[in-house]
Amino acid sequence: MLPDALIEGYRCFRSDRFAAEEARYRELTAGQSPETMIIGCADSRCDPATIFAAAPGEMFVIRNVAALVPPSQPDAGYHGTSAAIEFAVEVLRVKNIVVMGHGLCGGVAASLASTDTAPPGQFIGPWVELLSPLRDRVIADRADTTPEERQRALERYGILFSLQNLRTFDFVERAIAEGRLSLHGAWFSIGEATLHWFDPVSGLFEVVEA
Repeated sequence: MLPDALIEGYRCFRSDRFAAEEARYRELTAGQSPETMIIGCADSRCDPATIFAAAPGEMFVIRNVAALVPPSQPDAGYHGTSAAIEFAVEVLRVKNIVVMGHGLCGGVAASLASTDTAPPGQFIGPWVELLSPLRDRVIADRADTTPEERQRALERYGILFSLQNLRTFDFVERAIAEGRLSLHGAWFSIGEATLHWFDPVSGLFEVVEA
């Protein structure tokens, strides 16, 4: 049986959003053509569609722990995130990919906590180990900072790491070279609901004016 909250939410969706956008939903049965892909964290507090007030069909979203993009390794096994990226670039022909991390990220916290103990979980540990070189750098370079500052630094380094990994996929690099794809980084503050956009010129995450 469905949880009551989900049933009520569905009924609200039918009477509110679907009623207002029924024509759009009907149009989407012919296919999707989003211009932007968002690679975000699975954290329930930072839903990309909510943050960007996206209408149905406007964004192609993949979410995983810590919003990580692994490097292109075709022989490494199953690749849910990599498959979604390939579909977005090669089939949907999106124009933008945004890697969006966020504050208070549990995956990043798990990486920072695993310096002295085994990484947590059968699957979480190996996944967040992708951040281990960056984690070690943050700990070494920011030993005199607070745990909160180290957490935020690793959250943002993780975004840049994922942007670099995107370019290891040959189809992504090809799309960039052809001028049909741009990569972007963003960081979202949960408590303040502010979006910080990465400026490749300054090398900083700058607040987007509301």
